[in-house]
Amino acid sequence: MRHIPAPLQAALDSGVTTLCHCWRLTLTDGTALGFTDHDRPLAFDGLTFTPNAGLDAGALQSATGLAPDNIEVIGALTTDAISETALERGRFDDAEVDIFRVDWSAPSSRILLFRGSIGETTRGPLAFTAELRGMAHRLDQPQGRAYLPRCAADLGDARCGVTLTPAQGIVTAIAPYGALTVTGLPPDAAFAHGLLTWTTGANAAQSSPIREHAGDRLTLWSPPPDPIAVGDRFGAIRGCDKHADTCRDTFANIANFRGFPHMPGDDWMTSHPGDATPNDGGALR
Repeated sequence: MRHIPAPLQAALDSGVTTLCHCWRLTLTDGTALGFTDHDRPLAFDGLTFTPNAGLDAGALQSATGLAPDNIEVIGALTTDAISETALERGRFDDAEVDIFRVDWSAPSSRILLFRGSIGETTRGPLAFTAELRGMAHRLDQPQGRAYLPRCAADLGDARCGVTLTPAQGIVTAIAPYGALTVTGLPPDAAFAHGLLTWTTGANAAQSSPIREHAGDRLTLWSPPPDPIAVGDRFGAIRGCDKHADTCRDTFANIANFRGFPHMPGDDWMTSHPGDATPNDGGALR
């Protein structure tokens, strides 16, 4: 049961209109931001909650048990703290969110309505919508390993163990549909399914998955937040299709393969004895 402080309960019982919402966002880098739908700044817990942020919370659905809470926040991009570029760069991904109901005439009289994190966001030139996920949503995430023929590790991570040295490249031309002409990459290296990280230009420090690589042409799965310019430099690590043959023949790393290449397929699971196949208990050929 949620405990409501006595002063706040008295304000609620009296029917006064000195109530507002406050949002506290704690980003993954530790930065804390405060917003309120009141028309003046409010301060508590060492944070100032600024007005006119254009935030509007939808109805909070809270359930007993382990069912996750569900709420949406709609906001206008009217503050430098929340911009389209910041959302595009993922600065608010998985940020912690606390929503308070506050008596603005006495900010010490407040109650925590919701605690969770930011999930999926959609944005436009003037506004954004953010899904807020309750703390119970983490219990709904897949846990453990998947039983699949392909490797579950990412090339170069701790489970894989392969040491990768990024190849350095420069953009020399930009073609339609996101294709890039580059120089500096080894022509015989396969960077499809790899990762490109920009080292200069407007997208410095941003990473983009590589879709295709052929000779001096690269195609990204999705464009970076800012436009690419000729002369932008990047580092690229080659990709892996996560097949056991590639792990063995290309990287000589089959001992660290994190898949199950010998698991039976659907054709084996649905097979049955037949007159045309010897059924003597010997090895299948």
